[in-house]
Amino acid sequence: MVPEIREATPDDMARLLPLVQDFVASFELEPEAYRSTFQRLLQNESALLLVAESEGRLVAYILGFVHDTFYANGPVGWVEEIMVQSEYRRTGLGGHLMESFELWCKSKGAVLSALATRRASNFYEAIGYAESATYYRRLL
Repeated sequence: MVPEIREATPDDMARLLPLVQDFVASFELEPEAYRSTFQRLLQNESALLLVAESEGRLVAYILGFVHDTFYANGPVGWVEEIMVQSEYRRTGLGGHLMESFELWCKSKGAVLSALATRRASNFYEAIGYAESATYYRRLL
């Protein structure tokens, strides 16, 4: 079954937690901080939290923001986190999440999408991102 990509809802808070825990590598996830952050993100018009659901479970997510910049002559989209459960990697799901995020960025007037990564350089290059300093970007 092809996962459905949609905006996260308050009902996704507990279901998303295992994926977030798998993503976190440099910090220890604090449950109370997670809950309050999740709620704030859903109310933040500059943030987008998308989830991918398959057969009643969340299998991936992307969290990103749009913010104003001087250097790009306008707003920029920034992917903060993207996580795809291991069994769904190399299926195109990550690319679909990135594409959905980029479309949202364009709707907000963003001129590029960027991110920083240590683990997935080949993935981002394969979907059209180019290295720029220590992060990747794609002009929108």
